[in-house]
Amino acid sequence: MRLKSVACSIASAVSALALLAACGGGSGSGESGDAASGDPVVGADYPRSDTDFWNSYIKYTPEQAKELGLSLKTTNSQNDIAKLTANVQTLVSQGVKGLAMAPQDTAAIAPTLAQMEAKGIPVVTVDTRPDSGKVYMVVRADNRAYGEKSCKYLGAKLGGKGKVVMLQGGLDSINGRDRTDAFNECMKANYPKIRVFGEATNWDGAVAAQKLQTTLTAHPDVKGIYMQSSFALAGTLQVLKQRGLLVGPENKKHVYVVSNDGIPEELKLIAEGKIDATVSQPADLYAKYALYYLKAALDGKKFEPGKTDHDSTIVRVREGLLEDQLAAPLVTADGETHDGVPSVKSDDPSLWGNDKG
Repeated sequence: MRLKSVACSIASAVSALALLAACGGGSGSGESGDAASGDPVVGADYPRSDTDFWNSYIKYTPEQAKELGLSLKTTNSQNDIAKLTANVQTLVSQGVKGLAMAPQDTAAIAPTLAQMEAKGIPVVTVDTRPDSGKVYMVVRADNRAYGEKSCKYLGAKLGGKGKVVMLQGGLDSINGRDRTDAFNECMKANYPKIRVFGEATNWDGAVAAQKLQTTLTAHPDVKGIYMQSSFALAGTLQVLKQRGLLVGPENKKHVYVVSNDGIPEELKLIAEGKIDATVSQPADLYAKYALYYLKAALDGKKFEPGKTDHDSTIVRVREGLLEDQLAAPLVTADGETHDGVPSVKSDDPSLWGNDKG
């Protein structure tokens, strides 16, 4: 597992290309391969560029395309389903033979997927799974495991009792729902004496910080925080610092913080004792296997459920939909097992967040 902000608007197909190229995220910039040489042309829509995780994915994607011999055209939908729909049409007009995307609204993408199916253009979704519709492959980690691992880490650290705040992502996303449901179910089953305050934030850091501040004011005895993504990291640290709670785990005022992403800043903060754990989403492998499966689709390959040769498992989510669930380990300072959940140390060189390249 190995692991920069762009704000481009789309006024038209022509201006989109110009603007995105100028920002380093468009189809004219960051392309790899050479269509004139016969390399297959594929498209990738980046879902956003306002987090370290997705900027790392943006960095890895053209590198992987080059390694696979693919000519890559890119767009950035900036967490906007309407932009994603428009970007897909732009990429299709440029002749892409396959598409990788990470729709943040996993219900609203269905009509676009139906159009691609009708055109015979294979789609691979990354990180998210569509609520309906067909894609060639979903490349994703087991997001329920994110919630369960975070739950068990906090449950163990709190000794099975107390209060925790869960800063949820967007519940219009399968990821937000999976992490939320799994965390709640795990807490109920294993730590019934822990009270969970679920706060919906729509993956918005400012909203997360405001809701955390409000909850801590009403419940100053909260001892754990579960952030469903590093989007909430800066705000959470600021709120804890303001309240005199940003102290090491040896201090009785310490609030245990678990995140989900595995970005370099998280790993650094774990080593410093400012946060306690994260679940490392494999940004590098998301890029690698999204394009791997697009190439496989163009080559006419078929896959079945089961173990893969890259430490993952392909599962059948529903009829006609396969998901390659990549490994996503719990990361801690000690690298020990916590309530049955093994972890790796934050300085482990295998983590993409420690990739200095």
